[in-house]
Amino acid sequence: MRLRNIPGADEVIRNCDWVIKEPADKKGKWNTVFGNENPIHIEVGMGKGQFITEMAKRNPQINYIGIERYTSVLLRAVQKREQLPTEEALPNLLYLCIDASELPEIFAKDEVAKIYLNFSDPWPKDRHARRRLPSKEFLARYDQILVPDGKVEFKTDNRGLFDFALEQREIAGWNLDGCTFDLHHDENMNEGNVMTEYEEKFSSMGNPIYKMIISR
Repeated sequence: MRLRNIPGADEVIRNCDWVIKEPADKKGKWNTVFGNENPIHIEVGMGKGQFITEMAKRNPQINYIGIERYTSVLLRAVQKREQLPTEEALPNLLYLCIDASELPEIFAKDEVAKIYLNFSDPWPKDRHARRRLPSKEFLARYDQILVPDGKVEFKTDNRGLFDFALEQREIAGWNLDGCTFDLHHDENMNEGNVMTEYEEKFSSMGNPIYKMIISR
C-alpha cells in the first residue's frame, strides 16, 4: 500500500523540538541529550507512536527514542503527543526521522539497552529479504549498538515473517530468550504487554500475535 504524503509534514518535523536533527552528531552522547544516565530503549519503525508513548509513560526511569523513516507517519505521533496533558510531558521520549540502516552511525557501541521491532514491514519479495528488520543483516547492526546483555523484542501478526526471524536469529547465533505463537494467550510473555495500533486491530480480528525476545 502506498504511503499517503501529508502536505507540510516535512516542515512540522523539521521544526519539532522532540525530533533530533543531525543525530549522528549525538553518537556516544545520548545520555547527555537526555541529561541523565538512564538506559536507552529504541523502537525501530514506531509508526504513530502508541507503543513507545505508553512505554515512556510507564517507565520514566528509561529513556526512549522512537525511530520512523517517514515524516507523514512521524507527524501523527507528534500530533498525538501534543494533545497530552501537561503532567504527561514525557521528557524521556525523543524521535528520529532516519532509515533503520543508519543505526550504527547514530548510536555508539554499548549505547542502547533494548530494541523493539513491532509489526515491521514484511518486505514479502525474496530479493528484499535483507531489508526486513529481523534479518541477519539488521541483527549485525543491532549488535554494534547494544549493551552486552541487550535484547531485541519482536512482535508481528505475520507468521511468515516470524518464521523468517526465528531462522535468521539462529543463523546469526543469537539466543532465543522467549518465544510465543499466541502472545495474548501466553500468561508469562503477555505480562506487561503494551499493544501497538496494529496489534489492537489484528488481535480484535482474532489473529494470533507472535513474539520473540533475543539476545547475543
